Amino acid sequence: MSDNEEKRDVSPDIGVIDLKEEVDLRIITCGDVETGKSTLIDALGAGQKQDATISRGSRNFETKRRTIIVLDVSGDEQSIHNLSANAATADLAIVVIDARTGMQTQTRRHAYIAALLGVRCVVLAVNKMDLVDYSQKAFDEIVGDFNTFAAGVDGINHIEPIPISALHGDNIATSSSAMTWFEGPALKDYLDTVEVENDLSSQPFSMQVVNGSNDRGYSGLVNGGTINSGDAIRVVPGGHQANVKRLMSADEELNQARAGQSVTIALDREIEISRGDVLAAADAPPQAADQFDVVILWVSDTAMLPGRRYDIKIGALEARATITRIKHSVDVDSMEKLAANQLDLNDIAECNISVDCLVPFRPYSENRDLGGFTLIDRQTNETVGMGLIHFALRRAENVHRQAMDVDRDVRAELKNQKPAVLWFTGLSGSGKSTIANILEKRLAVQGQHTILLDGDNVRHGLNRDLGFTDADRVENIRRIGEVARLMTDAGLMVLVSFISPFIAERRMARAMVPEGEFVEIHVDTPLDVAEQRDVKGLYKKAREGVIKNFTGIDSPYEAPENPEIAVNTIEQTAEEAAVSVEAYLRAKGFLAD
Repeated sequence: MSDNEEKRDVSPDIGVIDLKEEVDLRIITCGDVETGKSTLIDALGAGQKQDATISRGSRNFETKRRTIIVLDVSGDEQSIHNLSANAATADLAIVVIDARTGMQTQTRRHAYIAALLGVRCVVLAVNKMDLVDYSQKAFDEIVGDFNTFAAGVDGINHIEPIPISALHGDNIATSSSAMTWFEGPALKDYLDTVEVENDLSSQPFSMQVVNGSNDRGYSGLVNGGTINSGDAIRVVPGGHQANVKRLMSADEELNQARAGQSVTIALDREIEISRGDVLAAADAPPQAADQFDVVILWVSDTAMLPGRRYDIKIGALEARATITRIKHSVDVDSMEKLAANQLDLNDIAECNISVDCLVPFRPYSENRDLGGFTLIDRQTNETVGMGLIHFALRRAENVHRQAMDVDRDVRAELKNQKPAVLWFTGLSGSGKSTIANILEKRLAVQGQHTILLDGDNVRHGLNRDLGFTDADRVENIRRIGEVARLMTDAGLMVLVSFISPFIAERRMARAMVPEGEFVEIHVDTPLDVAEQRDVKGLYKKAREGVIKNFTGIDSPYEAPENPEIAVNTIEQTAEEAAVSVEAYLRAKGFLAD
């Protein structure tokens, strides 16, 4: 991973709830636009000085017993990223509903996401009661609608409905004289006494390692349980054990550390520990796996396609991940489970995900830090998805890589050649297959062991079940990348001729083989020239609407940014292009002089 990747900031670009230890209760307000959430926050903090260190968009205030911080999440479509980041650290959600309009789609979405991310207690604040003449009937109808919705949502354990007028202070700090029919507490009184499920100290000890030091000290945030000097710990996934020699905070030595504290742990012996590993109680370590059942919330305008590779970040651990299957998405209005082949902005879905390393984890329902993750686009470095781990897939526990005595180096030596993937990409009609075919014949004459994988031919067999949607194109290239990798393991030079329109999938194919063995060859032909050739009549059918999702017409082609070889079929014949590729292979040591 590059220095640029290591230093990137994938935190939300607007305020996230402050995790100061002195905060007793962390709250998010959510709901649709124009429901009065900001007015409510101002009313809660009325007369109290705002802490200048608190993130923008939030407010801190004190009740008789507690210091509370509350963050307003906007109700627009672009707010979901921020809501998700903050719900993951919140103890309670205030769902604000306009008494005039009742439940809206965004209200359901926000409440569902908050529950999904571990918020078990909800205050249903029915606001603007003054605009419906403080009607108990209007209040009761909204409460009934919300209770019906919440009955289909796992995780909401308690709902406290309170009718309010944030603008006039009704039922905010004191009970409202205009709603004598309401016998419940004012909002501030409720927040002063509510008990929330946030005790991590009862869990087994765990701490994800963020930094290491020269004196066997490993730093991080304790995200579960307590640890004492002298305790036995286990490293996950490595499995090594040691005892705690010293516990240190930033400015003092400790006898004990608890969940929520940042500490450095020195061990009594030197063992191999990496950033992202977890130090855990020796008798109750977390699991480690590389395939999971997860729930993903997609926060990008660019669709998520199964098979495409993303970076995954679980606390300090960064790796590569692929969504291998979308089990179903969720309609937040009806709570129905729907079939889906991609995820669009604000979609929520249960998926299978595969990671390229062993990940120490606890299910999100047990530990948010070890069960939550973000997905990052490898091209833009933007956060595109947020998710939580349900459980490890059984296949991850049962499938193990088998060591082979005859490896790819031995097979390549027997063939007296260097394995390679020669990946020809370009528009339909650009001449990819023609050039690849000529090159393979030239290599065969020289005694090279090759195989040519052509897009049309493969679709008659291995990929006959795939169409031409973006999702199918991604899976098409994923399969071919895997086949090409297996063939290089056999010592072959693999010529791949596929349109392969997306940069991300060509990068995925490149990452499957050792560095230096992937040669991207851009057969650069302008669309109008390719269309003039149209020997198969495909462009004509695409223009007439007979063929859908045709690259260059109604589906995009992303040209390579830095291919190893670029050939121009206007200036070169197919024979000349093949000769230029052969010359490159010889210059780079793939072919003997």
